[in-house]
Amino acid sequence: MKFTKMQGCGNDYVYVDCTKELIDHIPETAIKVSDRHFGVGSDGLILIRLSDKADFMMDMYNNDGSRGKMCGNGIRCVAKYVYDYGLTDKKQLKIETLSGIKILDLTVKEGKVTWVTVDMGAPITKASLIPVKSDKELLIKEPIIVGDQSYEVTCISMGNPHAVVFVEDTSSLPLEAIGPKFEHHEMFPERVNTEFIHVLDRQHIQMRVWERGSGETLACGTGACASVVACILNGLTDHEVNVSLLGGDLKIRYDEKQNTVFMTGPAVKVFDGEIEL
Repeated sequence: MKFTKMQGCGNDYVYVDCTKELIDHIPETAIKVSDRHFGVGSDGLILIRLSDKADFMMDMYNNDGSRGKMCGNGIRCVAKYVYDYGLTDKKQLKIETLSGIKILDLTVKEGKVTWVTVDMGAPITKASLIPVKSDKELLIKEPIIVGDQSYEVTCISMGNPHAVVFVEDTSSLPLEAIGPKFEHHEMFPERVNTEFIHVLDRQHIQMRVWERGSGETLACGTGACASVVACILNGLTDHEVNVSLLGGDLKIRYDEKQNTVFMTGPAVKVFDGEIEL
């Protein structure tokens, strides 16, 4: 299988051009290529497919083989791939995902995509649609017991479910211990991505994330978007925020009139390769 390794803020995936190559046993393939000792090493597998609804389709799988609906860092790299490898010459693309069609604007320098702005769509705050098990319709700073500790979560979907927790310090969090407990908490029927946020000021936040199906990753684009919306709902930041993740920074802007979140960030090719399956 021919592939390209790409990353956005350290959120790395193995990309396969499925407009030219068909892949069998996809969940097993995702697990194999994601292994950082015996495979390529990645947060998952992303297949680039043709679409009858958009320019291309992003079909993504986490490193445990489960299928994901949307990946903000991953979709930027899809845009870079299709432009840089000559599958399109468009600088604005529509890409189909399991959470809808996303519109991407490409920044091109010397014939290569460097930055991508993604219209991530409207944040979903209704509990039943996130989904979250709750009698309340809106969950802002909602108390929750995880393990034997009490937390407050603000719950939002950006095509996948997020629980945002505000903390005083992100560096000392025992994420390996608490992340799985959030992910598999009974409150979240489809599991959940959990963002731990330290607000530096009204234009800048720090974030660490535990992603369902992948564990801690260096970045999560949908999580950064959900976190900024959560900050706004809690009155903590302005509508345009720099999000510092372990793998780099993303610029997130929430347009209240359009009810749309825009994400801008880098897309980087690491290397091309071939692996036996």
